[in-house]
Amino acid sequence: MRENTYIKIGALYSRYRGYVGTQDLLSEGFSNRQISVLVEEGYLEKICHGHYWIAGRQYRKPSDYKCIEVCLSNPGAVICMDSALYYQGVLPAEPDHLSVATERTDRSMMKMNFMVQRHYFSKGNFNVGIRKKETEFGRYNIYDIERSVCDLYRLGGEIEIEIVDQIKRNACLYDRLLKYAEKLQIKREL
Repeated sequence: MRENTYIKIGALYSRYRGYVGTQDLLSEGFSNRQISVLVEEGYLEKICHGHYWIAGRQYRKPSDYKCIEVCLSNPGAVICMDSALYYQGVLPAEPDHLSVATERTDRSMMKMNFMVQRHYFSKGNFNVGIRKKETEFGRYNIYDIERSVCDLYRLGGEIEIEIVDQIKRNACLYDRLLKYAEKLQIKREL
């Protein structure tokens, strides 16, 4: 490939914030063959169908890249439970899989380069507690802390006792936790 192709792909990094779609690459003048060669040579990393990370030599992925990439694959997906608690700074260690919530009727494929544990929620419960997080690399959906704690209780996940104790000490957080627990019908367990 010509040298200006590599220069051109480097210039796209800041314009597309690291992540670029196939249609964007085609509109920038890259051919499907050039895209394939750039993937083979490591200048592009395939994230999911139709989306790439501009790898280059000096570019590093953000710390929350898994969240961004899942939402590129499925824009309706929401980071939930232990993963949500980790990315909000509540849990100290990253879980070995990314917990993702989708609506019960959503059957879209999410083939990622990392382990994903998918949870299906009913339409009524799905939209409760969603926050949109904007980063310099992209946007993703994440449940707030109280909703994540309730889901862990409801679905039988492991949760640290000290996290619940911290929330109980903060009156405002605890009141919100009880409201979520009532909506999700698990108030008795808390």
